Amino acid sequence: MANFNLHPEILVSNSSDHAWQDYGNIKNELNRAIKKLGKQKTIVTIDCYPGVRMEELKVNLVSVMEPAYTFFADDLYYSSDKVTEMIKFHLTTDRVFGKMSLHNFGDFLDDECLEEARSDINNIDSGLIIIYGSGATLVCDPDILIYADLARWEIQKRYSNNEISNWRADNRNEDAVRKIKRGYFFEWPVADRHKRKLFEKMDYLLDTNCSNEPKLVEGATYLAGLKQTVSQPFRVVPYFAPGVWGGQWMKEKLGLDPSVENYAWSFNGVPEENSLFLRYGDVKIEVPAINAVFRHPVDLLGEKVYGRFGAEFPIRFNFLDTFGGGNLSLQVHPLVDYAQQTFGVHYTQDESYYIVDAADDAIVYLGVKDDIDPNEMIQDLKQSYDEGSKFDDQKYINQFPAKKHDHFLIPAGTIHSQGKDSLVLEISATPNYFTFKLWDWGRLGMDGMPRPVHLEHGINSIQWERDEIWVSENIVNCLEQMGEGDGWIEEKTGLHDRQFIETRRHWFSGPVIHNTDGGVNVLNLIEGEEAIVESPTNAFEPFVVHYAETFIIPAIVASYSIRPHGNSVGKKIGTIKAYVRT
Repeated sequence: MANFNLHPEILVSNSSDHAWQDYGNIKNELNRAIKKLGKQKTIVTIDCYPGVRMEELKVNLVSVMEPAYTFFADDLYYSSDKVTEMIKFHLTTDRVFGKMSLHNFGDFLDDECLEEARSDINNIDSGLIIIYGSGATLVCDPDILIYADLARWEIQKRYSNNEISNWRADNRNEDAVRKIKRGYFFEWPVADRHKRKLFEKMDYLLDTNCSNEPKLVEGATYLAGLKQTVSQPFRVVPYFAPGVWGGQWMKEKLGLDPSVENYAWSFNGVPEENSLFLRYGDVKIEVPAINAVFRHPVDLLGEKVYGRFGAEFPIRFNFLDTFGGGNLSLQVHPLVDYAQQTFGVHYTQDESYYIVDAADDAIVYLGVKDDIDPNEMIQDLKQSYDEGSKFDDQKYINQFPAKKHDHFLIPAGTIHSQGKDSLVLEISATPNYFTFKLWDWGRLGMDGMPRPVHLEHGINSIQWERDEIWVSENIVNCLEQMGEGDGWIEEKTGLHDRQFIETRRHWFSGPVIHNTDGGVNVLNLIEGEEAIVESPTNAFEPFVVHYAETFIIPAIVASYSIRPHGNSVGKKIGTIKAYVRT
């Protein structure tokens, strides 16, 4: 029976009277707050992250509040055509890749429309005025500010279902890959910059992740939840997605819906993508986990990591399941310089494959074979792309047997792929968008379209010196014992010197003392049914984790211990820990 917790929550202390659910109760609370102000004229803004279901909000909350005047902020921006023209440099013509935008919402406001709206609002003497939409607080300073938020994974689902368009775009039925690209390179950075300015100002946070199931929490109480999150071990809410190469392991081991055809990915340690569940009494609020990073970057990341990366979470844990499935695409990631010069990102997707489980015939593709002719390989890749013919991977690419608890390091520029019949814990730097597929085994995507192949970017990124000899000596099971004690052994498993992440594996049957050393730690229980994380000073409540669960230890926690718990008491279990080298 799987004991993987699919719905981890953070119980926020002393908060049960400060959250509400369903539109009726939310309306009553807002009316109470408006009445308490006692003003003749009250301005309420509902500032929305792009992707919020605006019509649902309008029908079920804005209209039922019976405002004297309503303004939809999105009507005050330039037309979709003009906005798209303004950002065409960032969108590019490529289906997948753009260039990071540094825009703000205010760059797209139509000054004439904005001044007219402000004039209308100034001329209103009494009554309730509601301004709603993305960037609503840019119109005027409100008396009550509500911020409507939702997780990035939910936005992507809405894109894929053709439920919504991108912000300021008439593209509801466009290819979801292109919509996600517009979100990643333009829409989400703009929205995140705006949201980060509102934490101190918001009177309420509105959770809009589930259709017609809104949740509301007072702003101060919401911020208390984020503060509590970064003062203790926590888990983000995992989500799972199918794929053309997806497998069956996670269904059985993690207790997922058996009716789904396959699960390819599990994002279980990616704050940019995942959510947090914050429980306030009977009300469970879902918010983007990245909000905790934005709000408390130093407490969570530590001074040195924040100084290096800013308010970004640089470590990423996710599962790749190919049990009963197929190979991942043959791929490569760009070097830092190429990523900076081409896409405007700070760092690249250095990564590694930790083998959590594997069948006897499992393999990993890693690096080019010795003494190949790069020009010949490039020509064969181009021919397979142009003609749809098979690429002879066995001629050019190394295959290494993959056994349980092997660790393959994949510094950017190294050709790689995960073969069938394994479960990989991918430990990587966070940028998860810059995968250049070189060949994809002639498959179509889940949408029935050819999966994007980017030969030019890929060829520009391949490091040809990473042949079988180099790979074997530098990035396959580079294990080094670092210490041992009563009931525990610590091993360094990577990563490569070119990568900024360090990984340490602990095998233990008793308590192991850890310290964050001023930087965030990300761990996974890779062996054993259950473990417990404890504070030697009782700074946080004991925290139980189960097999395959990823958990985060904020930098501010400092010292903590992990020991077997429950059915694992008396047995040897294991964790893998990642942190930023300083």
